[in-house]
Amino acid sequence: MSSSHPEAPATAAPQSAATGSQPGGAASAAPSRFRLDPVERRNVSLLVAAQALGGASPPILLSLGGLVGQTLASNAKLATLPISLFQLGVALSTIPAAILMRQLGRRGAYVLGAMFGIVSGVGAGVSIMQSSFLLFCIATTLAGFYAACLQSYRFAATDSVPPAWRPTAISRVMVGGLVAAIIGPQVVIWTRDSMPTAPFAGSFFGQAALALLALPLLALLRPPPPTATTQSGPGRSLSVIARQPRFIVAVSAGVVSYGLMSFIMTAAPMAMVGCGHTVGEAALGIQWHVLAMFGPSFFTGRLIERFGKLQITALGLLMIAGAGAMALAGLELLNFWGSLILLGVGWNFGFIGSTAMVTDCYQPAERNKVQALNDFLVFSTVAAASFGSGHLLNTAGWETINQLMFPLVAIVVLMLGWLGWRQSAEARVAS
Repeated sequence: MSSSHPEAPATAAPQSAATGSQPGGAASAAPSRFRLDPVERRNVSLLVAAQALGGASPPILLSLGGLVGQTLASNAKLATLPISLFQLGVALSTIPAAILMRQLGRRGAYVLGAMFGIVSGVGAGVSIMQSSFLLFCIATTLAGFYAACLQSYRFAATDSVPPAWRPTAISRVMVGGLVAAIIGPQVVIWTRDSMPTAPFAGSFFGQAALALLALPLLALLRPPPPTATTQSGPGRSLSVIARQPRFIVAVSAGVVSYGLMSFIMTAAPMAMVGCGHTVGEAALGIQWHVLAMFGPSFFTGRLIERFGKLQITALGLLMIAGAGAMALAGLELLNFWGSLILLGVGWNFGFIGSTAMVTDCYQPAERNKVQALNDFLVFSTVAAASFGSGHLLNTAGWETINQLMFPLVAIVVLMLGWLGWRQSAEARVAS
């Protein structure tokens, strides 16, 4: 760390003193400027660029996976299976990726992840050329490992910054997703008909090319070396950490924010096409959605510093509920696009806020296993939501899919309110 940063205490308690948290999650000493030393600044810039290139892959897969599935699958109910297997691949890869990060370091694991991205993109393109639904499913599953590595970029940004700077660090890296939101859908639009005999195959070859471009950037990363603090033993057991109220609420918020977003986004392109809108309009809808997912990252960290983690996370969840209400209001293009945009912004607030809450729950020696547990729980739920989305769309319809989000949002918002009340009560007792 540069001398301009305050040092985080090596033995800080994960829920309060280490974070400088006030009741409700607001930082008591929010940074006036986000300063990094040259190595840290270089690492963050590389992570932003790698996020921009790698983050373009999921929008390509998510916008085309169901449509390709409809073409290749013998049963219409299996159309979203490739997307569901991608989400399952992410969930199953979170723990192996964390183990590799511990053994190889973040750089080695991230380079391996990009290689998986290349193989999966090429495999998906070839499967379309050969009309092989099985090969396409295998390729999308392999893409899950690359996506699992991508998801941890946000944690990599927090490795060397004090707790008060973590929300801003997370937001900065996720800004790369804003560029990805432009690149991914545009690759679909530019390349979907580049191979007339194999529609959409060119888009997946483009996905492989993006992973190839990210490879040298990841090889240039110089993560901070392990310190005595991060190597001081295994820390507390996961069962102890997982029983913390803050951890339970943080994971619940992340699970619901990401799960509902995936649930709706998986079904939206097929629902749009089914309602008479074009494939291009569906791809643009996903583009606006992903822009909304990452665009607020320019200021989400600042909002968290000012208003608190709990408040911004709750706001995000309420916006997700608002997206459901807009989708239920009609089937016009503006209803779909407006719902997807609101869903994206809500996800941004909910997911960044819950991620920042998770970083308050562990000591340095515990970070890899706690981050892996959080992502495993989140993306296992995302995979389950993705599997259920296609089936519900075909059996119950678009309206039912949107109605299901309201009770889940209500439960987690109440949990956040309870945690805020609990922290306020503890602060009054301590004073």
